Amino acid sequence: MTTDIQATLCDGAFGVVTGYDAPRRLSAATRALAARYLSGEIGRSMQPAGFGIDPAFFLTIPTQNGVAAEAVRLMAAHAPLRVLPEERLLGAATLVEATWHKIPLTDYNSISHTTLGFAKALRVGLRDLRAEVDARLAENPDDDARDLLAAMRVCLEAMATWHARYLEAAEAAGVSADTLAAAREVPERPPTTFHEALQSLWFLWVFQRLCGNWSGLGRVDQLLGPFLDADLAAGRLTLDDARELLAHFWIKGCEWITAEGRGSGDAQFYQNVVLAGCDEDGREVANAVTDLILDVVEELHISDFPIAVRLSPHTPDALLRRIAGVQRRGGGIVAVYNEERIIRTLVDFGYPPHEARDFANDGCWEILIPGKTKFGYQPFDTLQLLQDVLGMQTDGPAPDYPDFDALYAAFTARLARKLTELINGGGYGKQPNPLAALLVEDCIARGRGYDDGGPRYTVLSPHAGGLADTADSLLVIRALVYEEGRLTLPELVSILRENWAQHEDLRRAVRTRFAFWGNDDDASDAMVRRVFDTFTGLVAQAPARYGTRRPAGISTFGREMSDFLPHRAATASGHISGDILAPNFSPTPGADAQGPTAVIRSHCAVDFGRLPCGTALDLKILPASLRGEEGLNALVGLMRTFVELGGVFLQLDVVDTALLRDAQAHPDKYPNLAVRVSGWSARFATLTKEWQELIIARSEQRM
Repeated sequence: MTTDIQATLCDGAFGVVTGYDAPRRLSAATRALAARYLSGEIGRSMQPAGFGIDPAFFLTIPTQNGVAAEAVRLMAAHAPLRVLPEERLLGAATLVEATWHKIPLTDYNSISHTTLGFAKALRVGLRDLRAEVDARLAENPDDDARDLLAAMRVCLEAMATWHARYLEAAEAAGVSADTLAAAREVPERPPTTFHEALQSLWFLWVFQRLCGNWSGLGRVDQLLGPFLDADLAAGRLTLDDARELLAHFWIKGCEWITAEGRGSGDAQFYQNVVLAGCDEDGREVANAVTDLILDVVEELHISDFPIAVRLSPHTPDALLRRIAGVQRRGGGIVAVYNEERIIRTLVDFGYPPHEARDFANDGCWEILIPGKTKFGYQPFDTLQLLQDVLGMQTDGPAPDYPDFDALYAAFTARLARKLTELINGGGYGKQPNPLAALLVEDCIARGRGYDDGGPRYTVLSPHAGGLADTADSLLVIRALVYEEGRLTLPELVSILRENWAQHEDLRRAVRTRFAFWGNDDDASDAMVRRVFDTFTGLVAQAPARYGTRRPAGISTFGREMSDFLPHRAATASGHISGDILAPNFSPTPGADAQGPTAVIRSHCAVDFGRLPCGTALDLKILPASLRGEEGLNALVGLMRTFVELGGVFLQLDVVDTALLRDAQAHPDKYPNLAVRVSGWSARFATLTKEWQELIIARSEQRM
């Protein structure tokens, strides 16, 4: 690799073209290692498993847990190892099959959309987990529990085997004595130093990844901060040393970057990180690790661990300015939570306060209690439900509701029927995963699997999409049909069935006349609030059923241009069939014309205390509007406004549409150009054309 390419990759490409010079705090060797990973060199070295479960194993008619555990055992014993002498941490997820969302060597789905209990495993070590499993086995549990616990025991021994293989390979490769020392005793026993703690967390996380699981990392600064504080106080480590170690952790997280691309980018493995906020006792978590992680991301512009920082009205201005400084370099790598709003909502929903204070996410942005939750969600499209009520998908006579309230009542009934189907229906089916169960609270005590009622909390959240477009359509229908009488409802439906053909003047008039949601307009905000309250009120009637919690959430996660799109007709709000409409709980692209503060005010015009699973607001900010001290202050003010108005989760992307068009035409010029997609960041060049258009279509906001 040439020096120029290394420099481009290390600077993150995006930071260079937006005019913000990346600070250089890391060593040349670490930056060169980052360049190798970011180029895809390491990812391209991944291999398919050249081994499998012996057919003779199945002669014993093993259980599903037994098969999954055997796969884990074989991967630990035979998966290729990767040891680079210059790395400061050991361990790698080297199997191509692990990227397929399957447990390699099996037909079983792996898990994602969760954050496993790395905090407990780090705190007690594998030896105490083994003792916990053995103690539960000694209680002579029922057959199902004994089966799971025996499989957990196999997974624990497999991790020990894998660990021993790495120590042997590292010694042979000539890694440094410090690296070997930090890896020798963990994760078997609890760590005693920062380097050990970081290595233990990496071992735990990357082993579950090797086995096909895609867990979030959780609150990394909370996990590691006390170890760094102790090392700094004892003089065992400097901040510069700690930054180098954290950089190696972040660099190794890029190990799955490949030249192939995965349709929605190659950083979308739900490996999110949560920083700052309060701990279970309400004490502030932000520490030196928080700052050092932001240093690493600012310098290397690595997007593979998307970060969400927990904010409150008490967040220091210095931390907000650090966040803003990273955000304005682009890539959407750092998003923010409003923790006080979220904690109140979780407590009201029934979580104990100490657990609510420890919230993290599912590896995307949905809110959960880390290490204690099996999470899933059920997406559906409210716009399609409204169009069903209007008779858009049939050729027969269109319904003619006598007044707007009658139309809205029909929509409410259709929504209620959909929610009944979801809430009374099942989830994703039971899949064996004893390794995941080992790292989730209460699975050992209950002797139940991750998908079988083992976790302390099983959550399956109905997620509504299309709320903005549903409300915008209702706003137009109420005005044109029921208030002004310009059209009958059947006449309007006929126009929509024809995709606005021969009615372009009317369509344009609709698009320009109405202040759609996202402009801080009372009428459109009230209509969104009405739809929001209807949805959340219906879901609140069944907060739990069949042992599963059912918190309401709002999302699209790109379905506005995939799953939802083929089933959507033209909208009363002036969109033709095939248009990409509103993402998550954000305005429809092009509808928000009054700036980002107006968008936030509209977004926060609802009561998010009714939405325990949360939602996301996407904002695309023009880089030119964030120049200098004034731009930095504006971004800080925007985040404070979001918190003060009661939002939940804000994901900002500082990006210029002209730059994206150039990157679309010349991807080789932008090898590490990161963009925020939906809960994750991805390299723009690895996105499909459809996903690229989704990002480009978002409204540009000037501060």
